[in-house]
Amino acid sequence: MVKKRFHNNRIFLYAVLLFFSVIIILPYLWILTMSLKPVRAIFSPPYLIPVNFHWKNYLEAWNAAPFARFYFNTTVMTVFIVAGQVIFSAMAAYAFARLKFPGRDILFFIFLGTMMVPFQAIMIPSYLIVLRLGWIDTYYALIVPRLVSAFGIFLLRQYFITIPYELDQAASIDGCTKLGILWQIIIPLSMPAVSALAIFSFLFAWNDFLWPLIVINKPSMRTIQLGLAMFQGKYGTRWNYLMAGTVTATVPSIVVFLLGQKRFIEGITLTGLKG
Repeated sequence: MVKKRFHNNRIFLYAVLLFFSVIIILPYLWILTMSLKPVRAIFSPPYLIPVNFHWKNYLEAWNAAPFARFYFNTTVMTVFIVAGQVIFSAMAAYAFARLKFPGRDILFFIFLGTMMVPFQAIMIPSYLIVLRLGWIDTYYALIVPRLVSAFGIFLLRQYFITIPYELDQAASIDGCTKLGILWQIIIPLSMPAVSALAIFSFLFAWNDFLWPLIVINKPSMRTIQLGLAMFQGKYGTRWNYLMAGTVTATVPSIVVFLLGQKRFIEGITLTGLKG
C-alpha cells in the first residue's frame, strides 16, 4: 500500500514538473516558430508549427546589420567581464575567508549591502564617471564598471570557508605565498563555485542591454542585444528577423550552461554549507 502511494506521488510530481516545463518552454518554442515564418504568416495559424520553414530568415537577419561586429563586441566584453569577476572575486573572497584583519566582517557586510542597491540607483553616477573619464563608446565603458561583483565575492567566500584551513598552514610551511595558496590550492578545490560564478557572469554580460544602451552611441560598438533593437522600426517591427536574431543570440548562453551544468549545480548546492 505504501509502495503504491509512493508511486502515485511520483506520477503526480512528474505531471506537475511536466506542466511547468511546458509553460517555461512554450515562449522559446514560439520564438523559434516565428523565426521560421514569412512575415505575412507571423500571426496566422498554425502558431507553433510553420507550414513552410523559411530558413533564409536567419541569413537575411544576419545580413540586415553588421551582426559579425556586434557578436565580436559582445564576445570581447563578455570574456573580459567573466575573467575579471572570477579573478577579483576570488582574491577578495580569499581575503574575507582566510585572512584576519581589523574590520574584516564589517567590510564584508558592507559588500553584501551593495547587493541590495538596485542598478537604477547607481546608473547615473556610473555614467557620469565614465563620461568624465572619456570612455563613452569604448570597451572600457562596457567592461571596467562590471569587473567586480559583490555577488561573486559572496559566492566564492562562502565556498572558501568550507575548505579546511589546515591546507593553508601546510602550504605556508612549505614556503607557499598567500597568492600561491589561492591559485594552487583554493581555486582548484573550488572549481564548482568558480564555474557557477563564471556561468552567472557570462549570462549577465552576454544578455545585458541597459548599460550598453547608456554608454554606447556608435553603431560599430553596439553589442548583440543592441543590434537586435535595429529590427524594431518607427513604423513596425520585422518580427521574423527579430526572432531569428534572438535565437542566434540565445544559442551561446544555452551552450555555456549545458557544458557547465554539472559544476554549476554542484557549486550552487555546496555553497553556503558553512557560514
